[in-house]
Parts: sequence; C-alpha cells; structure tokens
Amino acid sequence: MIRIDELLKAYRQGFFPMSDPKDGKVYWCQPYKRAVVDLDSYKASRDVLRLKRKKEFIVTFDEEFEGVIKGCAGPRKDDGETWISDEIMEAYIKLYELGLAHSVESWFEGELVGGLYGIAMGGAFFGESMFFRRSYASQIAFDFLVVHLKKKGYLLLDAQIMNPHLEKLGADEIVHEEYMELLAHALKEKIVFL
Repeated sequence: MIRIDELLKAYRQGFFPMSDPKDGKVYWCQPYKRAVVDLDSYKASRDVLRLKRKKEFIVTFDEEFEGVIKGCAGPRKDDGETWISDEIMEAYIKLYELGLAHSVESWFEGELVGGLYGIAMGGAFFGESMFFRRSYASQIAFDFLVVHLKKKGYLLLDAQIMNPHLEKLGADEIVHEEYMELLAHALKEKIVFL
C-alpha cells in the first residue's frame, strides 16, 4: 500500500508513481525531461473554443473523482494496459478525500464522457491522467483546468511525460534541473484549489 505521506514527499522531490501493467508493482519515476504546460502561453484550439461556445459539454470540478480515475485506468483504444493499479487508485481516492487530489469532469447529456485528475500542492498542479469517451471531452476538461489554474495564480502545471496528445495541448519538455527550480518556487505558494 502507498503511504500518503511518502506520496506527497515524492511529489515535492520531483517523483511520481506508476505501476507496471505486467506485475502491478509501483515504481517511482523521475524523468530527466518533464512535460509541463506554460499557463501563460497556453492557447485552446479552435475546436475547443467552438465547443465551449456551443456549451456542448458541462464541466464540473470534484463531482465524480472515482468515475474519472476509473475512466483513466480503463483500457485505451490503442493499448490494453494501464499504469493505474488498484493500489494507485486507492491512494489517490484517499488524497481526494483529504482535499489534495482533484478531478475535472466533462459531461454530455448527463453522462460522464471525459475528464482528468491530479494533485494540487502550493502553486503546482500535478496532472496525472485524462480520458475520454466522446471526442474532445478530455480537451475541454483540460482547457477548463488551465483557465482555473491561471485564475487562481498557479505557477506550474506538471504533465509528467510527453506524448503526442500533450504536445497537441501545448505541453513543452524541460530538463529535470529546470523542473526542480520551477517546482521549488511553486511549492512556496499557498493556493487553495477550489
């Protein structure tokens, strides 16, 4: 079982957990290059802006955390494996109950169709995972998250490991040393997520 104090300490030191899909064992990751989203230069795509204007999705915060983390842990279209084990789910649900983990949910016609979750500490938000069951549902949730973080004065949106989807959302890779400087600065802030 992941101890909550160890998990929070790991984030402060630049680590995050992932479980091996084959054996379920939890490993602590600290990649040399880190994906981060510059909150000041983030720009939503035309499609996201159009869907926001149409109000096609309803977006909420912290209303269905378990549904979001289970959606994120579900098999992907192109990959049947997941790094989100039951042990990781339990730990983040506990963090949610403590007010440290948060979710952003995208709803379509009353159904949860996408979202994301992560941890808020100081002026940093550590994005963990996102999922969608309807096109653009996770991108809409991400856009609402970025707008919310900017409004609250957050300094860092950590997206962990770069992938094509994050690149499309505007994430950049920075080296570990630069990430640790940003993290130290962000953790000094005292911001309440909601």
